[in-house]
Amino acid sequence: MWPPAIRAATARRRGIEAGAPPLSAAQKNLAPGLVLATLGAIAFSGKAIIVKLAYRHGVDAVTLIMLRMLFALPIFALMAWWAGRGKPALTGRDWLGVIGLGFSGYYLSSFLDFAGLAYISASFERLILYLNPTLVLFFGWLLYRRRPSRPQVLGMIVSYAGVLLVFGHELLAGDTQGGGLAAAWGAFLVFLSAVSYAGYLVYSGEFVRRLGALRLVGLATSVACLFCLAQYALLLPLDTALRVAPGVLWLSVLNATLCTAVPVLMVMMAIERIGPAMAAQTGMVGPLSTILMGVVILGEPFTAWVAAGTALVIAGIFVFTRTGR
Repeated sequence: MWPPAIRAATARRRGIEAGAPPLSAAQKNLAPGLVLATLGAIAFSGKAIIVKLAYRHGVDAVTLIMLRMLFALPIFALMAWWAGRGKPALTGRDWLGVIGLGFSGYYLSSFLDFAGLAYISASFERLILYLNPTLVLFFGWLLYRRRPSRPQVLGMIVSYAGVLLVFGHELLAGDTQGGGLAAAWGAFLVFLSAVSYAGYLVYSGEFVRRLGALRLVGLATSVACLFCLAQYALLLPLDTALRVAPGVLWLSVLNATLCTAVPVLMVMMAIERIGPAMAAQTGMVGPLSTILMGVVILGEPFTAWVAAGTALVIAGIFVFTRTGR
């Protein structure tokens, strides 16, 4: 009797000799694509944790987002240059689109998100942002009259019920800084952030086809970085950034790299390998990782309300994305 390892090797050789079909490109890309999508979602979700840690040093939202974008600007500018090599120059219409998308998708949405995180927990923020696919569907219905299917409507109802459950708990408990009214204001700002980013997704389709995803992201985020720098220069004294705690600087570097530029590349590479639908499904790990990091790193409470709300949001988006493919 041959040892198991030899028998297995012999069987594999016979299969090849017999003409067994090799693994397809999709099968070969599945595992790396899932790993990239998972790591990208976790890295994205770490942004809220870093922002909450930075707020403990007394920094304001305008300075904090400026530092993040200042450190991210060289990375995104390099990305735009790399993706644009050998491509036609942008037209005036292209530049107007890039500026508009950069303002809505990366500047305004990021600033509103940072501002809202000063009032609500990181886990609640992630649940609100996770409603983004439902907002894209709403814009599609509003602008193009694309009617949602019944399962999509059901998924939306379940997801929003989960957010309202957590919101009601935070509103009544008043655990956030400033009490229930602060929680309502923070949730409103983060929801507006999700609306702003949904508008970017709706209008970016044409420019993705014209410029390519990587080039568009690099250009739009570079524009957003310039908006954030201009906002800081207009609203605050320029030496404010020099007086922040060293920890804020290191957290901003980490935010700009590990939680901004790196996950953008990871998710795009994942989409190339496994497609946008599966990448979106894998991204459901985002809220869970945010909640876990919030509990472990920030000491945020993990209550039955948060658990139930998270389960409803993820279940609703799961139903929504599967029926929307």
